[in-house]
Amino acid sequence: MTTAPTARRAPLRPGRVVLHVFLALTCLTTLAPLLWAVYASLRTYDDTARNGYFSLPESLTLENFGNAWTTGDLPHYYLNTLVITLPAVLMTLLLSSMVAFGVARFSFKFNLALLMLFTAGNLLPQQVIVTPLWRLYRLIELPEWLSDSGSLIDTQIGVVMIHIAFQIGFCTFVLSNYMKTIPHELTEAARVDGASVFRQYWQVILPLCRPALAALATLEFTWIYNDFLWALVLIQTGDKMPITSALQNLKGTFFTDNNLVAAGSLLVALPTLVVFFTLQRQFVGGLTLGSTKG
Repeated sequence: MTTAPTARRAPLRPGRVVLHVFLALTCLTTLAPLLWAVYASLRTYDDTARNGYFSLPESLTLENFGNAWTTGDLPHYYLNTLVITLPAVLMTLLLSSMVAFGVARFSFKFNLALLMLFTAGNLLPQQVIVTPLWRLYRLIELPEWLSDSGSLIDTQIGVVMIHIAFQIGFCTFVLSNYMKTIPHELTEAARVDGASVFRQYWQVILPLCRPALAALATLEFTWIYNDFLWALVLIQTGDKMPITSALQNLKGTFFTDNNLVAAGSLLVALPTLVVFFTLQRQFVGGLTLGSTKG
């Protein structure tokens, strides 16, 4: 009776050891602020005031999470954030997929120039156009049922529009490259069967782009959800602010309970984690599919 030969392990090379140590340290450095926020959120203000933050806790409690939920009125600001984030993500993906379809599936004189124009928008720092955009928003008139101020200032619609404008370039660039990997025979066959251009886009190409759309939806939701600049600049009424601005409500007039703020920050970050882990498989698939042609 003969036994199967055992597989030999590859020798451990110094270079691989150094690489793994470097990656482990990088991971710990990245996770350190998050772990420290979790640790601080589980301690009371009296505990850290007496012993300092760099000390062992006297006790651990979840009271800060309940206080942050009620004191900061987080449910209301969660709703404000969804009113801004969901329409911005959906409209960005819809409009960018239309532009990407035209750029990827049709050849015309300004094809490349159009793609470069959309992509160039990502190279412009957002802070540069704060002042001219604010003045432009003041000049655009809206009916009273849409805006109390009569303009785009202090409206959630204005924040949605600026997010769409800045994010559509990146999504167009990604989707156009992804659509180029889809065989042209599919749209040619649909055209022979009498399908219109919109039907080729909606029923043939768009369903095949689901992995890429899921990956972009995850990224766009995270980026727009975490935005603080445009809401701070364009919205003046506190009740219309998104969740990122609600953390200001947890700061006191004369002192700040950093444990309470840490708990509120973790609650604010929770939806992005839920979205990422829900779409994790599609996110990874959207990043890898289309990287090579079959």
